[in-house]
Formats: sequence, C-alpha cells, structure tokens
Amino acid sequence: MRFYALRIFLFPEDTNETGKVNRMARPDKTTAVAELAEDFRTANATVLTEYRGLSVTSMKELRRALGATTKYAVVKNTLTKIAAKDAGVEIADNLLTGPSAVAFIKGDPIDAAKSLRDFAKENPFLVIKGGFYEGKPVTKEEIMQLANLESREVLLAKLAGAMKGSLAKAARVFDALRIKLEAEQGAPATAAPVAEVPAATAVTEEAVVATEEVTPAATEDVAEAPVAEATVETTEATPETEEKE
Repeated sequence: MRFYALRIFLFPEDTNETGKVNRMARPDKTTAVAELAEDFRTANATVLTEYRGLSVTSMKELRRALGATTKYAVVKNTLTKIAAKDAGVEIADNLLTGPSAVAFIKGDPIDAAKSLRDFAKENPFLVIKGGFYEGKPVTKEEIMQLANLESREVLLAKLAGAMKGSLAKAARVFDALRIKLEAEQGAPATAAPVAEVPAATAVTEEAVVATEEVTPAATEDVAEAPVAEATVETTEATPETEEKE
C-alpha cells in the first residue's frame, strides 16, 4: 500500500482520449510542454493529423517523405493544447481528438503539404485534420489548396527563366542599336560624293574666275552702244532744229 502511494506521488496518473492511463513524471511533462511550445513558435506551418492504424514502418516512410526540415511527432492531446496556448496558438478541440501527431514544418510549407497529401492518398489511415499557416488557422481543404501550389524552387526557376528571356531580349535590342550606330558613324567615310567635294569646289572657283574675266568686256560693249546711238540721234536732230528756226 505504501509503495502504491509513493508511485502515485512520483508518477501522477493522466488519462488520454482513449481512457488509458498515462504515467509521466511531472518534470517530464514540463519538458515536453516546453519543447512543443518551442516547436509551435519556430514552425512556419503546423499540420495536425491522426495516425490511427499506421504502422511503425509507415510512420518512418512519412517522416522520410517530409524531410529533415519537418518534425513529425506523436503528441499527447492535453500537453499539446497547453503547449500551443503557451506559444500563443489556440487549437480547436476537434483538432485534438484521437491519437494525434503534429507536423512542425520549418522548411517550405508547400513541399510539406504536398508530401502529406501524396502520402495520405496511398495511406488512408493518415487523416489531415487542419493546422496553422503563417500564424493563422487553416482547414484541411486549405492545406490541400496549399499543396496544389507550385513550390518555392519551381517559382524561382520560372522567375529565373523569365529574367533570362528578358535579358536576352534586351541584349538583342542593344546589339541592334549598336549595329545601327556603327553604320551611321561609318557612312561619311565610305560615301563617294562626299570624298569628291574638294574637286567640285575647284571647278566652281574656275567658273567664277572665267565669269569675272568675261564680264568687264561685255559691260564695256553694252555701255558703249547706247552712247554711240545717242550721239547719232543728237546729230541728226540738230539740222531739223535749225530749219525750224
């Protein structure tokens, strides 16, 4: 009787959702709650599941599929609720029914959601109940929608491809402009008419000199002709004037 009382004092009884008695020392409970609370705080997303019916081998396969950046842990519902509250997360009671396991996702939530979705298709015993994403509660349907999105790596690859295409297009445009500028700058050196400009200028100067040499003689002829005609007319007009007198 004395030994039984001592066992109750050191290992207080705690019944789980199935009615079975859980015996965990109080320091162990405190440590477990603190660890779970830290997982809730540091996770990018959290997915609560029910694993009833899954074998140990299947659980190992699921953990392997989720990768090193996701911690998939079997938890006690009462301790999980306390830990979540300590981390500032309010979990609905319907998410903590039956044997529960929580996926604490510290990597890409989309990749983890895809792994959970694909595993649940092949293993119907895994039931996705809901969770939290970016501090907000999400339903099972929203987690499935998240799984249907493209992962961060795929989006980055597409973005890199788009940027590469834009850079290649810009390079072609710059190259075309460079070729055009080089063609325009090289045109004066190759154009024949522009190279013959000095010869044309010499011909023009000779024509001007010839014109200047011809002009004075022509001017003198033109100037002398009216004067001669005017003298004759004056001479002829004088006799008539005398007769009239």
